[in-house]
Amino acid sequence: MNLEWYIGRRYLASRRGTRFLSLITAISIGGVTVGVMALIIVTAVMTGLQTDLRDKILGTNPHIWLTTFGETMRLDAWQPTLEKVRRAPGVTAAAPFVHTEVGLTNRAGYAEAAILRGIDPGAAGPPVTDIVGMIRRGEAKLGETRSGYPPLLVGASLAERFGLYEGDVVDVISMQGATTTPLGGLQPRMRKFEVAGRFKTGMYEYDNKFMYTTLAAGREVANLGNAVSGLEVRVPDPMNADLVGRELEKTLGYPYRAEDWKSMNSSLFSALKLEKLAMMVILLLIVIVAAFNIISTLIMVVTDKTKEIGILRAMGLTSPAVARVFLIQGAVIGIVGTTIGLILGLATSFVVDESGWIRINPAVYFIDHLPVHVELRDVLVVVGASLAIAVLATVYPSRTAANLTPVEAIRHE
Repeated sequence: MNLEWYIGRRYLASRRGTRFLSLITAISIGGVTVGVMALIIVTAVMTGLQTDLRDKILGTNPHIWLTTFGETMRLDAWQPTLEKVRRAPGVTAAAPFVHTEVGLTNRAGYAEAAILRGIDPGAAGPPVTDIVGMIRRGEAKLGETRSGYPPLLVGASLAERFGLYEGDVVDVISMQGATTTPLGGLQPRMRKFEVAGRFKTGMYEYDNKFMYTTLAAGREVANLGNAVSGLEVRVPDPMNADLVGRELEKTLGYPYRAEDWKSMNSSLFSALKLEKLAMMVILLLIVIVAAFNIISTLIMVVTDKTKEIGILRAMGLTSPAVARVFLIQGAVIGIVGTTIGLILGLATSFVVDESGWIRINPAVYFIDHLPVHVELRDVLVVVGASLAIAVLATVYPSRTAANLTPVEAIRHE
């Protein structure tokens, strides 16, 4: 193998009169480098989008929403159910919540639809969502107010658009429990709230629409009485939320139903996975094009070195040894190009992730910057595919060289 390696290295090196072959070799290495670099960066970006969206969704929402079948979200006599859920295997925390769509009006009379969630930050056990954790840590307030009105935490984008600051009083309007006027119209329920602060999750959809208040105030606005909309549940491993949800449905029976975060966002993550696969296949074509460069490079080497190959065969070099010479050349091109592409791809991914300088439209992509997350599995797939393609590209040139007979090769003009 040492002889084959020596010959293969000499054929790749630049010599006087054969610099064009050296240039083609550099181009082949560059093609592999660009392909691997692009694959590393794109897969890291797509993985980063999935990871960032998943973390933000899990930070704002519970892992499981436990509600009942029916036309409205309403759970009566929920206290015994809550205790049963907390004792269920695989449940870390559980708490009641209120979820309702409302209208929000500021002092200037500007109105817009929003989502109001009533939560109980003082519920026993670990926090179910990051919002509850923020309130418990004192990063957000949801307690007594100066005006005596119920407190209201408003999403940062929503508060910015309405010009809301801590201490402002706003009107929250709900159509649930609306009364009929003498003229046959509907009189919605209206409740004043005092803005207790802002929260920011990094998810544009939530920061632009969501508001939080106490459980009691939320029930009053939603006209639920002593009932709640449902129970929110947290589990140790979010990826197993669907399994825990099915067990809860079996334990509680009808009419309870459990919706986990994966099923509620399945279309979004399915689209991201499909897009990631499509981008990998498309960019893999760059590596395949580079493989054709490797094939053309090795064929030119075979043509240029035909006489030398004939002399080597006449001196006793076997056909498999000749094939290994060109296999080594293709492998070297693949390894060097893949290594350089891997280094450049990882370095670029790190810089983009740490700087966050690539900004994107949060109204479209839910997040405000391009997240990058490199997974070892993706890197191994890219590196393995690149090396495999580079080695396969040597099959035809190496077989062509190995099939040359000594006499015909020496007579070659």
